[in-house]
Order: sequence, then structure tokens, then C-alpha cells
Amino acid sequence: MQVTHRSSGGGRGGGARPDVRAARHRAGRGNPAGLGQIAAWSGAVALPVAFLGVFFVWPVAAMLVRGFVGDAGWDFSGFAEVLSQERTWRIIWQTLWMALGGTAEAVVLGIPGAYALYRCTFPGSRVLRAISSVPFVLPSVVVGVAFRALLGKGGAYEALGLDGTASAVVMAMVFFNFSVVVRTVGGMWAGLDPRAEEAARTLGASPLRALFTVTLPALRPAIGAAASLVFLFCSTAYGIVQTLGRPGYGTLESEIWVQTTTFLDLRTAAVLSCVQFVIVAIALALSNKLNNDVALRMNPVAPRKVRRGDVAAVGLTVAVVVLLLIAPMASLASRAFRHGDAWGMENFRLLNTAGQGFTGGVSPAQALRTSAEIGLQATVIALIIGVPVALVLSRRTRGALRGGQRLLDSLVMLPLGISAVTVGFGFFISLRGALPNEVMVPLVQAVIALPLVVRSLVPVLRAIDPRLREAAATLGASPLRVLLTVDGPFMIRGLGLATGFAFAISLGEFGATSFLATADRTTLPVLIAKLLGRPGADNYGMAMAASLILAIVTAGVMALCESLRPRAAGKNVNAGAHSHHILTRQPGGPDVEPSVTTTIDERHSGGSDVEGFLGTSNGAPVERSASKDNT
Repeated sequence: MQVTHRSSGGGRGGGARPDVRAARHRAGRGNPAGLGQIAAWSGAVALPVAFLGVFFVWPVAAMLVRGFVGDAGWDFSGFAEVLSQERTWRIIWQTLWMALGGTAEAVVLGIPGAYALYRCTFPGSRVLRAISSVPFVLPSVVVGVAFRALLGKGGAYEALGLDGTASAVVMAMVFFNFSVVVRTVGGMWAGLDPRAEEAARTLGASPLRALFTVTLPALRPAIGAAASLVFLFCSTAYGIVQTLGRPGYGTLESEIWVQTTTFLDLRTAAVLSCVQFVIVAIALALSNKLNNDVALRMNPVAPRKVRRGDVAAVGLTVAVVVLLLIAPMASLASRAFRHGDAWGMENFRLLNTAGQGFTGGVSPAQALRTSAEIGLQATVIALIIGVPVALVLSRRTRGALRGGQRLLDSLVMLPLGISAVTVGFGFFISLRGALPNEVMVPLVQAVIALPLVVRSLVPVLRAIDPRLREAAATLGASPLRVLLTVDGPFMIRGLGLATGFAFAISLGEFGATSFLATADRTTLPVLIAKLLGRPGADNYGMAMAASLILAIVTAGVMALCESLRPRAAGKNVNAGAHSHHILTRQPGGPDVEPSVTTTIDERHSGGSDVEGFLGTSNGAPVERSASKDNT
């Protein structure tokens, strides 16, 4: 039953009572409590702005300035020089075609998957849906190692001859992004009214014609959002490219790393960073444009049992999950327990050693402890910065304040559009000497994790009816008490997911950390890449075992954070009514109207909050709400 919230005053048009209006007036007219509240909100804005200014804007600017400033001052001739080279355009082309190939394959495979997993029910459908969500939280280094185990010598797909090729990179990209398409399109497909398609069928349209003339046009916003975001993720897949061997000319990110670490050519690296930034900006702009125009209200539709016409979609989805998602991880597990021609725990025993051919450094076991320690530090920093940002962005404002919210939201989301390699090298050249490496690594990982922390918290907080805060203030609650008693229970629901994402991202972060990790304090992803680059069966086996452990730890952390999250934190907020909302706004800002609004009864929603987050594609313009209201 839907619950209608009314203002306590109940005036015509829902207007506030005179005492509420008077309280608002006093808050804005010199009331000390009002001034204190303004100061608190100003601090909540100043903290993240200062943090990002020092630890993101400054390092990135330092990276670019180093490339564009010569002995005589500003020198932009590097653009003409770098962009006139044939190698540069081959790198750009390879980056674009691999990203486009990964996007096309993910969409082609993901649309049938969305239909099979959201419009059909069959034995094992919930398990398949859960498995399809796992790749999203796996570190890119783990995925690269898994595909090397699958495609390399002795792997299940060795006969394909794809090891070390660009096609292997594209396959790994599809592995990562299949779930993005399935969740984004499936979340909308689950709420489409089937009567439009049924009417087309009644008028004589074949099932295929009804699909292309009725259903797919209705799904266009979700498909466009998924495609643009998958392209964004594919074009910045640094860890996959590095672990799979940088096939051909590599990509823009791998070339940035080569130019900065091998050739020390900051000018070329800066130009390539600008090119990559332009590509990312175009992808984000396209995502917004495709999804700002449509706002639909949809009714929940219970999945139906598989019919004869659904067999093809279900069969294809099962094949994709088994052959593309499960097979790499199964190959990784198999290789981890195989040393030479024997099965056993030898590779895991070797994790306490530094590896074959190493003259020093730490063991994988020590690197895992270091990764966990740094991950905890980065998570705490990201939450300290992200919670105030989420509170600010979740408030409904107008006029200039709304514009300020959009600016803050854009600033917080910027780390998603800048190469981690650029950020890491920026830290290296701008903060080295000012801060020890032990401090810089958690800070750079916190910067990278911050956007997902905010994206996890803002939708939950925006689900709160602002009249609840007004009612609490009218009853005499201080601003702090309103924050704790109204916003607090809702925030707890999002903190588990935010904590899990922050820690998982920190554990698997590779691009930026590769510049800052030292020989005696390195993280596990960086050490895995080093093991893969050294010859020797022991090193290869250790890389497999360490990758399997990293995958298990990452997935376990996400599962634990979700299990600790209260399932009905907001139950007593409003006279026994409660709502579950999993919402994600567009990168354009917290005020952008959603392209799609889906209301799904909790009994049919299924899945976890990780899946709900995936359903919005990590900030995609598709908004999904799962609600259950009781009186």
C-alpha cells in the first residue's frame, strides 16, 4: 500500500504551518542556530573541495604543466609534434576500436541476458543473475591474470590462439561489462508494460518485429546509457591491457605509462592524457544526451516462466555466463592449484617467498597485508570525505545553490574521467618529498574510490522525504539531532555498500599505485604484475595463487558489507512506514531528472544492493527504485 506523506500543518496545497515558516525565517535571519547550521554546511563543502584540490587537481595539473612548460615558458608545440606521429594515431585507433568492440559485444550479449534474467524465471535464474554481477567488483589485474590462464598455454581456450592479442583484451572487457548492460537494461525491461508488445502481436506483428518496433525503442534510454558507460570503462581498461601483455601498440593509458616510466617523455604523456580526457568527456556527454529526454513511469511486471520463444535468449545467456564469466575464474583456480605437472598447494606455499629471480622485495603474503592496511586507510579517508559530500548533494535546492551542487558533483566525479596513471604520476612529481609514500598511496586510492562512495550514499539519502526533517525540526529537534535521527538510519543502509566498494577498489587499484609503491611496501596487484613479467614457473604459479586470493578477498568483503547492512533501516522513520530506494543520479549532477523511474515491489526485485548499484551502471542515468510501503 502506498503511503502519502502530508505536512503536519496540512494547509491547502500542503503548505507549512505558520510555526514552521517562522522557524525557517529565524534560521535565515541571524538566529545563532541558523548561523551554526550555515557554517556546518559550508564546512561540509569546503572539506571535499580542499581535499580534491590538493590531492587531485594539483597533481593532475602538475602532470600536464610538466609536459607543456619548457625552459622558455609555455610551449604547446608538443601537440603538433605528438599528433603528427603515425604511432600516436595507431594507439588512438587501437584504443577506440577495442573500446568499440568491447561495447558492441557487451551490448549484443547483454540485451538477451537482460531479457532472460529479468523477464523470465527458470531454475537457477537467481544464481545466474548473482554470477553476472561478480565481475564488477573484481580487480582488473585479477581479470587479466584469469584470461591469461584461460587463453595461454595449457588453458581451456588455448586452441583459439588469442593469447597476447587485442581480441583477448576485448574478451576481458566484455567479461567486465556484461553485467553493466544486463543490470541497466534489465532493470528497465522488468518494468515495461507488456501490453504494448501484446497489442502489436494482436495486430499481426511477428515476435521479432514486435521486439524491434515496440520493445527496443522503449528500451533506448537504458541501452544508450549502458553503451556509453561501457565504452567509458573499456577505453580506460589499464589493468587488463597491462596484464594481458599490451598487444600491438597498446592503448592510450598503457602508452602514458610507457612514456613516463620508460622514456621519461612528459610532453608526450601529457598530450596523450589530454586526448584520453577528450574521449572520456565525449562518452559522458553522450550518456547524458541519450538519457535526459525521456521520463517514464513503469509498473512492475512479475517474471514469467520460460516459453518456447524465450529458449534462444535463455540458452545464449547460460552460454555466456558459463563460457565467458565462469570459465576464466575456473581456469584461474585450476592454475593456482597446479604447479608443474602436479596438483597441490605448492603455489600457495611459495607466497611466503619473494619469488624466483628476485633479489629483494616483499613476498605476496606481505603484499596482501600491506594492501589490506592501505585499503582500510583509503576507505576511512574516502568515507570521511564522501559522507559530507553525499549529505550536501542529497539536499533539494533551487537557484544558485542547485548550480553549486552541480559543480560539486562534477568535481567529485572527475576522478572517474581521468586516467589513474595520470593521477598516480601527478602524485609522484608534485607530492614526492612533501609526503612519504606511506601516506601518498592511501590518499591516491581514496581519491579514486571517492566517486563510488558518493554514488552509493547520495541516492539513499535523496529517498528521504524532506518533510520528515521539517517535522522533526518543528518538534524541537536540533539540526544535529535531525541529521542523526532522520538521515542517519537511511545512511547506514548505504554505508555498507559504500565501504565495500571503497575497500574493494583500494585492494585492486593498480594504475596509480604502480607509480608510488616502493620495493619494501608494495601492494598485491603491483606485485602480481611483477611476477607475471618475470620468467619462471614459480613466479607464474605464485601470480595465479595470489590473484585467486585477491579475488576471494575482494568478493568476500563486498558480501560481508552487504550482509551487515540493515535491510529495513528506515522502518520507524515515519509512523511504521519504510521504503527501500536504490537510486543513482547522472554524472551531470544530483538534480538532473531521471530518464527512467522504475518502481518494483520488494517481493519481486530480488538481488542485492550490489546488483542495484550495477543496475544504475555506477551512476548511469537510469534510475531504479525498489520500494515497499506498509501502514
